[in-house]
Amino acid sequence: MVAITGANGALGRALLGRWHERGARLIALSTCEEPLTLSDALGQPIPLRQVCWQAGREAELEEMLEEVDVLVINHGVNVRGERSASAAEISLEVNALSGWRLMELFAAVVRKRQAMGSRPRPEVWVNTSEAEIQPALSPLYEISKRLLGQLLSLRALDLATTLRIRRLVLGPFRSTLNPYGVMDARWVAGQILRQASWDWGLIIVTINPFTYITMPLAAFGRWLYFQLFSRTRGE
Repeated sequence: MVAITGANGALGRALLGRWHERGARLIALSTCEEPLTLSDALGQPIPLRQVCWQAGREAELEEMLEEVDVLVINHGVNVRGERSASAAEISLEVNALSGWRLMELFAAVVRKRQAMGSRPRPEVWVNTSEAEIQPALSPLYEISKRLLGQLLSLRALDLATTLRIRRLVLGPFRSTLNPYGVMDARWVAGQILRQASWDWGLIIVTINPFTYITMPLAAFGRWLYFQLFSRTRGE
């Protein structure tokens, strides 16, 4: 079972379609402003289960997560040039803290499964975006995505024994958040699943060649720093 947040967005829809092509059972997580209906290449409806949720209410998803094998944390908001206190609060809550809480909740659910001798290690895919290390012409989007990336690097030191963690670093694709994106969301989704099939933990899809150099270096630098200067007291 594959669950995808931000399912109503361009990438969420594209990922649902690509996972359907691979025969996955799907859960679409969205704010449910409208029913989500998708069709495959032949025009046939894609079977999926739509679950309504909002940032800050992650605990309500615990029962649903018991069924999930792959959780794709993909939701986000872009306030673009805003810098007010309310814009900062929304950006941090939706883009960073919500994803972090959801990852921690999924890890807790998986640990309970493992204590009962359940199926192989599930996966969590986290879309931090290229804004984690590159300008996105939206300061609060960059700040919140960088926070999510830092939290992912820090917590992966402990959570990697429970979850297979994949980081998605994506360049500009066309979506509601970025109508000027140059990449097609469906193509990006295909590249994500292709790299995941190679068992890569760091998945990069962008037109910016520098990201393929700077992101691995940044990820390694964080891993080394957090490994040396942080510790865990147990979960």
